[in-house]
Amino acid sequence: MAELREKAKLMNAQDLNRVIRRIAHEMVERNKGTDRMILVGIHRRGVYIARRLQKLVEDAEGVKVPCGELDITLYRDDLTTLSEQPIVHSTRMPEDICGKHIFLVDDVIFTGRTVRAALEALVDLGRPQSVQLAVIVDRGHRELPIHADICGRNVPTSKNEVIEVRVEELDGKDEVVICERDA
Repeated sequence: MAELREKAKLMNAQDLNRVIRRIAHEMVERNKGTDRMILVGIHRRGVYIARRLQKLVEDAEGVKVPCGELDITLYRDDLTTLSEQPIVHSTRMPEDICGKHIFLVDDVIFTGRTVRAALEALVDLGRPQSVQLAVIVDRGHRELPIHADICGRNVPTSKNEVIEVRVEELDGKDEVVICERDA
């Protein structure tokens, strides 16, 4: 497999935090408040971003919005190509999702296949009133008719580029970088 080489920094910690704050405000506006809202982070980095959004919404609105985490490993259509022993994380919902307004949170949207898997996983848990997608970066190259409802930044990329959203909790620093695969 080709090595990744960092090509450019797209966002530093301050930029990333500003984008996350903007997304939090837009979620509340789109939902007309926090009533029946649940944030659901897609493993891995989406979980940490969703928790940050939860804190920002709580600080701004004075209400703690429920926040869950969703593992999509077994719903992926490329499961057999990932590895012989895929790592399965936990799915935790703070409450029943039926009739709720779900904000699905992820770091990057690319082909749309991760979101498709997440939608299938959600449907297995119940029937929400609505599902909206919030991402830090949309890099294009969609293979399915799926789009982000709330997007921090659109970054057109080539197929040999990769966008990495790095979060302090997992990576030791907050930043967004674009990397290129060495041939």
